[in-house]
Amino acid sequence: MPAFPHSTTSTATPTAVPPSLSLPVIEAAFPRKLHPYWPRLQEQTRTWLLRKRLMPAHKVKEYADRLCYTDLMAGYYLGAPDEVLQAIADYSAWFFVWDDRHDRDIVHRRPEAWRRLRLGLHAALDSPQEYLRHQDPLVAAFADSMVRLYSFLPGTWNARFARHFHAVIEAYDREFRNRTEGVVPAVEEYLELRRLTFAHWIWTDLLEAAAGCELPDAVRKHPAYRRAALLSQEFAAWYNDLCSLPKEIAGDEVHNLGISLITHEGLTLEEAIAEVRRRVEKCINEFIFVERHALRFADDLADGTVRGKELSLAVRACVGNMRNWFSTVYWFHHESGRYMVDSWDDRSTPPYVDNEAAGEK
Repeated sequence: MPAFPHSTTSTATPTAVPPSLSLPVIEAAFPRKLHPYWPRLQEQTRTWLLRKRLMPAHKVKEYADRLCYTDLMAGYYLGAPDEVLQAIADYSAWFFVWDDRHDRDIVHRRPEAWRRLRLGLHAALDSPQEYLRHQDPLVAAFADSMVRLYSFLPGTWNARFARHFHAVIEAYDREFRNRTEGVVPAVEEYLELRRLTFAHWIWTDLLEAAAGCELPDAVRKHPAYRRAALLSQEFAAWYNDLCSLPKEIAGDEVHNLGISLITHEGLTLEEAIAEVRRRVEKCINEFIFVERHALRFADDLADGTVRGKELSLAVRACVGNMRNWFSTVYWFHHESGRYMVDSWDDRSTPPYVDNEAAGEK
């Protein structure tokens, strides 16, 4: 399958997808799209990472483009104004850096450093203007992201986003404790935790920012809309588990659906991979079914009023981007250097992570 012609990669080499990870239905029925702002997006996010000191200059130069973080967002939030997409892409890049810091704090046994970061993020989430010059670049960059994201929709959306992200921070704390104590969560417990650490409802909230319309509760909680949103995120989280299983086994991770299945259900590695893949494929098939109902719901919202038309168009835009999430996540996992474990010198230490910059010696 040829690589996406507008990919961030500098060559036109076809993207090789291992048979065990290949999903023909995605390649055939979920065509890739890309926001036209993408080339500028990549450049601006690279600059933002440097300006906010989230990655050292040599790491940005060598790895930022190959990590494909901007591809992921430019393939998801289509239709977003350029300014909105830029804010989302910078926030997404921050999220990956935060995830890496969380991992390094665990690996190097730094509970106090993690506690300070966790509390700083909670505080910056509620009062971002006060933390723009925080001494920890990760907190300051997060505050910058929040100031920008909070500027697009009303305060009610901001409060919801903050509520959702407070829960994400606490879920990361639960992961910190599980990993330091070597606790592998049972399957159902893991699935609940994963919905938070993958930030299901954060990325779904941002669909509204991309559409330029805050959706009322009655719309967001409509069964077809909510189910479509959940399925798109479950697919992404579980496909990530499928692709990152070798990396996470090498790094002594305990949070992966495959690892929970092996530990608590007695599955072999091969059986666990097959089960995760089965769940992934079920998400795709169910989404295709639910998507029709969500779009019909969008049509029903167009009741002849200006507000009805606005909501109908916004829901259509959000559901359309839920569909885009499938293809952008799929190809991201095969183009991003984040998952190319076999090319790393140390399979347990990502080469794009700067240990010294994180305070390690």
